[in-house]
Amino acid sequence: MIPTLHTKRLTLRAPALRDFDAYATFRASDRASFVGGPNSRSEAWHQFCALLGQWPLRGYGRWIIADTETDAALGTTGLFHPEGWPECEIAWSLFAEGEGRGIAFEAATAARAYAYETLGWSSVISCVAPDNARSIALAQRLGCQFEAPFEHTEYGRLDIWRHPSAEEVTQ
Repeated sequence: MIPTLHTKRLTLRAPALRDFDAYATFRASDRASFVGGPNSRSEAWHQFCALLGQWPLRGYGRWIIADTETDAALGTTGLFHPEGWPECEIAWSLFAEGEGRGIAFEAATAARAYAYETLGWSSVISCVAPDNARSIALAQRLGCQFEAPFEHTEYGRLDIWRHPSAEEVTQ
């Protein structure tokens, strides 16, 4: 079962078929260049299914970020741990409609709280492409510190940004 989280403006919920068009549009755009895109609609379908697949396999995963009032899909966020990753990360991707409104910060903060408060984790990272200025700024806003580069066979160089510990966040 995928839990639903609520913030002031957002609902983090399980991906649903009604979200696929927005997701596929994102994956086909240049906005997806930092997450392995742009991708065909068929490739986007497989990635969309993977959003759901990690939940039963690992017990955590990524949510659709939805506007609470309209239920419009604005992006994805959550706990992501693909094969070959150094450890689990908080990942985020915003669709064009979600950009510039503080949504990624609000959603990633909720995902981190879930990791710490519900799952009992003490630490988590985010992997960010070194030329993704918006995600670097978000990592810094979340209180992350650059830790080290990480070389991934598919995505190339990513930078590991360490989030404040569970203890630091609750102080």
